[in-house]
Amino acid sequence: MAYVVTDNCIKCKYMDCVEVCPVDCFYDGENMLVIHPDECIDCGVCVPECPAEAILPDTDLPATSAWLALNHQYASSWPNITRRKTPPADADAWNGVPGKFDAHFSSEPGDE
Repeated sequence: MAYVVTDNCIKCKYMDCVEVCPVDCFYDGENMLVIHPDECIDCGVCVPECPAEAILPDTDLPATSAWLALNHQYASSWPNITRRKTPPADADAWNGVPGKFDAHFSSEPGDE
């Protein structure tokens, strides 16, 4: 089992989760993070740290099956992130907004 980042991270990208991850399995996209499922040790310490509640166990099927594939795909191409950066200034305004994936997902990597 692993944890996956879901669509509520899009445009929120608080990054509190990055600071607590013992194996540095988060990867940085332009407007969201993903977890590399092959690197995640299923400790779950990131879950309560996410203000957006965007991290779920991959066993929450069927809701997470597409997210598992997306996290795996982009963790293979985006840069690894090991330290929390400043979240977007409007992160709180985007927290909980529905439909963010279709309207705002970016496959571009984050800043290194």
